Amino acid sequence: MKVLLLAAGYATRLYPLTLNTPKPLLTVAGKTVLEYIFDLIEPLKQVDEVFIVTNEKFYQSFEDWKRGFRSSKKITIIGDGTTSNETRLGATGDIEFVVEKRNIRDDLLVLAGDNLFKAGLSVFINFCVSKRPSITIGLYDIKDLILAKNYGIVSVDKNNKIIDFKEKPVIPPSTLAAMCLYFFPKERLDIMKEYCRTDTAKDAPGYFLEWLYKKEPVFGYAFKDKKWFDIGDKKSLEEADKEFSRGGQ
Repeated sequence: MKVLLLAAGYATRLYPLTLNTPKPLLTVAGKTVLEYIFDLIEPLKQVDEVFIVTNEKFYQSFEDWKRGFRSSKKITIIGDGTTSNETRLGATGDIEFVVEKRNIRDDLLVLAGDNLFKAGLSVFINFCVSKRPSITIGLYDIKDLILAKNYGIVSVDKNNKIIDFKEKPVIPPSTLAAMCLYFFPKERLDIMKEYCRTDTAKDAPGYFLEWLYKKEPVFGYAFKDKKWFDIGDKKSLEEADKEFSRGGQ
């Protein structure tokens, strides 16, 4: 199994913190966001290589970080060739780019490089494998209908199959937020290329999910009891810092 960490954004909402530092290399409770993510990846015995896709501006920053970081997994930094927020490929474009460039033929686990959560991934992976050849995504139960208005919200049936998706709904049908956490079985690695060729393709992964669940079965695994932070602005960064400073990583 391969892992792909999406780290090619320019994080303009976090300026000036991210003017010269990529968001995954910001520190939370004295440790980079990326290192927390590797804490989740290290126990996964199936994983033999981790790809980190970034832009040309921050490529060297990740190479410098890699030299000072030890992991049991092979780490490969990939530049996607973009140089500005306006020319970025986006999450969906970067997934297709890496799959094609590295000729990936193994199962692929995709994570956002700016998401922090404490739950282990082994149970999630087992669930994903049980649903193959379907694609599975991670869901987080935020347990708050008001807060749910700020996220892409999913509804599932009794078999955890996704039956509805709404981006930032005025009236949320559930409190299950779609995380940027995807499992692509090797049989379905061609799906992103198919999506990117459509007239409606957009870079945000929520639009991909909306397209996909209407086309074929997609399953969701809900993390309910652990904290999840989507580091999008200074407020979420500060909240994550407070939570992780309490310990219990």
